[in-house]
Amino acid sequence: MEQTRASRRQATARPRPRRRVSVIGVFGELLITAGVLVMLYVVWQLWVGDLIYGAQNNAAAEELSQTWAEQYTPPEPDGEVLPTEEPASVEPVILPEPADTEVFGIMRVPRFGDDYAVQMAGGVTRAGTLDSIGIGHYPGTAMPGEEGNFALAAHRTTYGAPFNRIAELKVGDAIVVETPAGWYTYRFRTLEYVTPSETDVLRPVPQQPDVPANGKYITLTSCSPMFSLAERIVGYGVFESFTPYADGPPAALSEGLA
Repeated sequence: MEQTRASRRQATARPRPRRRVSVIGVFGELLITAGVLVMLYVVWQLWVGDLIYGAQNNAAAEELSQTWAEQYTPPEPDGEVLPTEEPASVEPVILPEPADTEVFGIMRVPRFGDDYAVQMAGGVTRAGTLDSIGIGHYPGTAMPGEEGNFALAAHRTTYGAPFNRIAELKVGDAIVVETPAGWYTYRFRTLEYVTPSETDVLRPVPQQPDVPANGKYITLTSCSPMFSLAERIVGYGVFESFTPYADGPPAALSEGLA
């Protein structure tokens, strides 16, 4: 009897239909997968990648600084300097303008941390300088310590983001450029925001198109707001002093921050 009932149930049971795979379903799953991959890429590019690129930038700059130190030959003494003599101001050595992608200096900013060191090179193209080296020098603008406007550009996000913290600069903060000739110290003065087409910030006297060079300025430019190309954030500073390589790093690099 039980066998008969079991046989009937088997006879009347229908096989469960297989789930049909639709084109829309497959497309939807592909979109979800693509979205996850894009999200992972964004996280990498904006956070993880920045940390890695930043560490690589600092390491490359410190290695270059060490190479300069090893290659440096102190000049022969030119007369005896008495202990009572006041140190005289030194005229800065003016370096030749670098070729595109040619590294000429290292930027150090105490406000950005003791380990902040980023190479500087000629040109401001993304592929040539900004993505692969760090900070770019606008061709035709002044060089460190030279009369006029020493104008620079760097990323605020991605590729190590050398100017990520530019908005944190405070009046009087040191901006130091290290080269094989010595250290050029600038002091930060102010920030402003301009449109991408505003090129007067690169003039010999920033924002003064008809005024000849009458001082030694530094201009830092980057994108603003964060993750946008809508505007440019611009930081200005003025030249303070030049320290020859023989004298060692300037006190500005070790001074306390208010």
